[in-house]
Amino acid sequence: MKIHEYQAKTILARHGIPIPEGRPAFSPEEARKVAEEMGAQGYVVKAQVHAGGRGKAGGVKRASTLDEVEAAARTIMEKPLVTAQSGPEGKKVNRLLVEQAVPFKQELYLGITVDRSSAAPVLIMSTAGGMEIEEVAAKQPELILKETVHPLTGLVPFQCRNLNFSLGFGAGTIKELTQLLNQAYEVFMKYDCSLVEVNPLVLTEDDHFLALDAKINFDDNASYRHKELAELRDPDEEDPLEREASEFNLNYIRLDGNVGAMVNGAGLAMATMDLIKQAGAEPANFLDVGGGANVEMITAGFKIILGDSRVRAILINIFGGILRCDVLAQGVIEAAKTVKIQVPLIVRLQGTNVEEGRKMLMESGLDFQVAETINDAAKLVAAAVNA
Repeated sequence: MKIHEYQAKTILARHGIPIPEGRPAFSPEEARKVAEEMGAQGYVVKAQVHAGGRGKAGGVKRASTLDEVEAAARTIMEKPLVTAQSGPEGKKVNRLLVEQAVPFKQELYLGITVDRSSAAPVLIMSTAGGMEIEEVAAKQPELILKETVHPLTGLVPFQCRNLNFSLGFGAGTIKELTQLLNQAYEVFMKYDCSLVEVNPLVLTEDDHFLALDAKINFDDNASYRHKELAELRDPDEEDPLEREASEFNLNYIRLDGNVGAMVNGAGLAMATMDLIKQAGAEPANFLDVGGGANVEMITAGFKIILGDSRVRAILINIFGGILRCDVLAQGVIEAAKTVKIQVPLIVRLQGTNVEEGRKMLMESGLDFQVAETINDAAKLVAAAVNA
């Protein structure tokens, strides 16, 4: 789950990490009122959307007066914000963050995530703060500093000292940087985060660290341990179909193609999408019904796939291990009777009770195309959408 910058900063501040003075606003008029109450000498007005690259897209504006604050807020909110991560349709800006402008002398990058190669948290820092860290890693990898944190020992002092000196700082910043890194790591572990990022983390003119921006992503698999975080979710920032899928415990991600794909298992989903593309078509979604799919889930899956008007054919690719093929076939048949399917439907089954499942589909009287291999299925679906 993603949250907005102002929400992430509230969490960081609660754990002792310094942030600029600021408050959210939901209209240009409210932005002006927030700025007036702050009474700062300069302001920054920031769009609050779940997409990076806001500054380059015009979603972050400086202002010196209350009139400029209101004008900046109105400009940001009047049309969707199109960033490198938002897609061409952009993101509608419903919330703003109005902050005190803070002078600083150096920008840094700080991030904590999970390093899958070491199966441990990794703390990442760089002197290239304020830039896209992926671009820095690709073009100047020597600027990326990493410290892998053992889950049992946690972040230890020598790792903080290593980062301090590697960043080019002297002994005067060790204590404050060590405290800040431990506070950020505490947030990462306490809330089961997949990412804690401060970009930029700035060094102010009086040599103190300040989190000028913040991003926190939570691992949805741990959401049952953090019921209090549910109130931070912003439904307006989520794809309606993805939100509906989550209500049925379906893993759904909307893509840009025209083939709806229903599979069981993330690995099979990735392979299926690759084969769809290889056959000359494009997947419209990633929909994983998992190993415990029932009629209700499959019906919901059909409705979600067909809720995307771009879908011109559906491919069901199921490997029957935990989920037997005959059980899956019965679910598909019942779901197809409930949901009006007006596009070609190709089904490929393999695994436990596969013959029974195929027979049930072919004898159902419904308009299915049953493929024996995944390659055959991909070719059939590509032919259907390219006809």
